[in-house]
Amino acid sequence: MSTQASRESRRTRRGGFGPRRLAGYATARPKRVLAIWGLLALVGIALTSGLLSSALTTDSGVTSKPESQRAQDLIDERLPGSDALDEFVIVRSGQRTVRDAAYAARVRQLAGELRALADVRSVATYQDPGGAALVSRDGHATLLQIVMRDEPKTTSVDHMITAVQAANGQGGFAVHITGKNTIDRDFTKISESDLQQGELRFGLPAALIVLVVVFGTLVGAAIPVMMAILSIVVAMGLVAAVGQAFQLNIFVVNMLVAMGLALGIDYSLFIVSRLREERHRGASTHEAILIVAGTATRAVVFSGVAFILAMLGMFLMPDATLRSLAVGAIAVALVSILVALTFHPALLMVLGDRVDRLRVPWIGKRIAESMGEEGRFWGGAVRAVVRHPGLSATLACTLLLAAAVPVLGLKLGASGPQSLPDSTVGKQGLIALERDFPTGATTPVHIVVDGPPTNARVQRAITALRGELARDPDFAARATTIQRGPQITVLSLPMTADSASERATTAINRLRDQAGAAFAGAPAKVLVGGIPAENRDYFAMVSSDLPLVIAFVLALSFVLLTLAFRSIVVPLTAIAVNLLSVGAAYGLLVLVFVHGVGADVFGFGTVERIDAWVPVFLFSVLFGLSMDYQVFLLSRIRERYVQTGSTTDGIIHGVSSTARLITGAALIIVVVFTGFATGELVGFQQMGFGVAIALLVDATIVRTVVIPAVMQLLGDRNWYLPRWLEWLPSVNVEGQAVAAAPVAARLDAVGDAGQRATAQAAEPAVANGAGLRLAVEGPDAGRVTMTVAGDLDLSTGDEFAAQIATVERERPATIVIDLRDTAFIDSAGLAQLVGATRRARAEDRRVVLVTGSAAIERVLAVSGADEVLETTTNPTGLD
Repeated sequence: MSTQASRESRRTRRGGFGPRRLAGYATARPKRVLAIWGLLALVGIALTSGLLSSALTTDSGVTSKPESQRAQDLIDERLPGSDALDEFVIVRSGQRTVRDAAYAARVRQLAGELRALADVRSVATYQDPGGAALVSRDGHATLLQIVMRDEPKTTSVDHMITAVQAANGQGGFAVHITGKNTIDRDFTKISESDLQQGELRFGLPAALIVLVVVFGTLVGAAIPVMMAILSIVVAMGLVAAVGQAFQLNIFVVNMLVAMGLALGIDYSLFIVSRLREERHRGASTHEAILIVAGTATRAVVFSGVAFILAMLGMFLMPDATLRSLAVGAIAVALVSILVALTFHPALLMVLGDRVDRLRVPWIGKRIAESMGEEGRFWGGAVRAVVRHPGLSATLACTLLLAAAVPVLGLKLGASGPQSLPDSTVGKQGLIALERDFPTGATTPVHIVVDGPPTNARVQRAITALRGELARDPDFAARATTIQRGPQITVLSLPMTADSASERATTAINRLRDQAGAAFAGAPAKVLVGGIPAENRDYFAMVSSDLPLVIAFVLALSFVLLTLAFRSIVVPLTAIAVNLLSVGAAYGLLVLVFVHGVGADVFGFGTVERIDAWVPVFLFSVLFGLSMDYQVFLLSRIRERYVQTGSTTDGIIHGVSSTARLITGAALIIVVVFTGFATGELVGFQQMGFGVAIALLVDATIVRTVVIPAVMQLLGDRNWYLPRWLEWLPSVNVEGQAVAAAPVAARLDAVGDAGQRATAQAAEPAVANGAGLRLAVEGPDAGRVTMTVAGDLDLSTGDEFAAQIATVERERPATIVIDLRDTAFIDSAGLAQLVGATRRARAEDRRVVLVTGSAAIERVLAVSGADEVLETTTNPTGLD
């Protein structure tokens, strides 16, 4: 390296386009920024009211082509409309039978009323030719089969249900209805009710209470709620627009609201808390906002991007519902990030110190006085952990593993219509149907024979298969119907098991084996379809693709944390403990919903199997959300470690100073998703309980016991990065503005006055704009000299890091960093100097700083960095 390089920082010349610059724009023109967001909110409301209904659907299914889908495609192509039955009306009389004239007259009258309704194509009764199959065995009940037009209007379905309810009870007849449109209507209404009751009436007020306790002021607590609502309104309009290109499952609304509350409030919590911390240290409002933009907001952006990437894992599943949920979560995460970058600094600039208005008595004062300091309770707890790390880790991990044991019995299924409350119209009809007709009458199995119907070998194969089914108790073979068309034969028969049950799944597998054996050698292909087969294929798809989602999310987490902390040990530790918390959540899910332990206490329903989509969703969401706390905690631990060189001190300070905030943030998400768990849909009960319990475990046992204990056991090995990975870029999650920040260099050894002076020295509002110029000379006798001229700050830190990395690859014995022409250094610049020094000392090399400027020497002295760094004013006198 004998050449000399001198170059102006391109990034500095451009001025950058990061959080700090956006915050600078927002604080300079706060009213304009707030007006723009107000306009976006109005646009979101307009799009939601005008387009959302057409963007949503109750349909779900896989986007791939399993056997059941191929069977349905053949039916639609060669026998269009053959399985178009939409609704079933069940008429029953305890006194009369279908042979009575009064019974027949009642059925004719009801059928006539239904045929007169809009969107009803046809109504078939037992009085029609071939209608004997629509009569129950005892003759007291009958079915009316209704075919509706494609995509009937909601009002048409409502009118049909009203007509049935009006007929119920008249003349001693019980009349109920169930079917696709009725059940879809029930799911929609329950979804809307759960959203209103769980999220808006429980989740939001409960989150506000937690915020008041965390902030201690009503104004401060209101800001995160405002951010969450704004994010939800704008994201809902975005989803309404996206839904015009491809329809989204109706549950995207529930997901968007829940994730909007969780992310919006959490992100704002971190930002506002950091702002109050900086103001407590003496920074002006404008200075504090810029510091926050380069620290907490950067962390929010990093966490938000990590969450979005984790949600992309759900797109690996060929499932329309999961992908819809991912769209909703990603949309609101994107908007939340933009709100944090622009709306937040503008609002905080306008509010100023009014953020601390309306303090809660006693709580508000205590919180204000302890901003940024170590909590007494959490400090005592983490000190106990680091004193006995082996015992602490063993006990905590044993507890989590014990909670995870039930996951060994995890079986995937679907709750389906059976999960609806008994009070719903469709569920009452389903109960009536199952009482008098074979279970599965509305969802028969279709055996599709793709071949010439009149071929002798095909007919012999069909006869042989029917003989097998007649001996199978899982199928109501007596009720088999056969339809023939061009090059197709369809055998439809009900099952005697719930279509989503494990018994039905086993029966479908057996049927496919029997069908394959029966048609061996016949000039035809045989496929098994229908709702029971679709359920079986969906469960199999989730089971086979879930490992792919897990691998994607784990790999992503490893890469992001490696870049964030330049260590491979930290991400491996984080992944291991996250897997522990997810495993515990899965285990408790099975324990409560399958085994029924505590289900009555929580008001949950019990099921045979966990809804197949829930584990996939939980894994992606939990890893995405836990990244917030992981980054926030580890960045503080890393910050303290860089300052003191002590892993133990870093752990104690990092945990005790962030535990209150992390616990508060986790509690907000817990109460938001508890709102889901209080609903009536079993699938959303599982999701809400799973997220809530996992984050509760993550923010308490994992963050305050497992991670501190494991990191204490590992010591300095936590920060190990192989030499062959040193080329990785340095991603400063919090801008490293606190990594060597003067305000924390010797915080426990200075008073409040010293803290204010340090903060002002470390974070001036404006640099002198000199840019960054770097020149490298050497090596000369094992020494490389690097001259730094201009500003070494947040905007030029990456430029400096790239150049110092190039020098470090040559392994010189001494690196001299000449700061005599340096005009300005902020905390991010100090972090670069401290990091270079620590890396050199780890390899028995030296980094020596040449000072001379009184301003630079004052910054080093006030920050305490001169106690960590080797400095000189005479580079010629170096050994």
